Amino acid sequence: MALSIVHRATGVALYFGTLLLAWWLIAAASGPGAYANVQAFTGSFIGKLIVFGYTWALMHHLLSGLRHLVWDLGYGFKANEREALTWGALIGGISLTILVWIIAYMTIGGGR
Repeated sequence: MALSIVHRATGVALYFGTLLLAWWLIAAASGPGAYANVQAFTGSFIGKLIVFGYTWALMHHLLSGLRHLVWDLGYGFKANEREALTWGALIGGISLTILVWIIAYMTIGGGR
């Protein structure tokens, strides 16, 4: 039940995170000055924390959506299966988020 609530909360967080994504895209299209402002914000500690949270919300919501797809197909209703899917979504979301950030830092050099 708790993970179902988290799934809904991450869905709401994705709406707000998408505003940040739209801001970034609009700034990129508006020119170097606007883009530099967005990059300054997302490069700050608070900005990185927000983008990290957005990444986690995206990964967690994706895996929880797959969990619901498995249920819609008629599988995973036994107690041990539900438990495994729940832990898989939780641990998988955290793991994928960390993996994405490691790859991003290695690829684009996030420590600049």
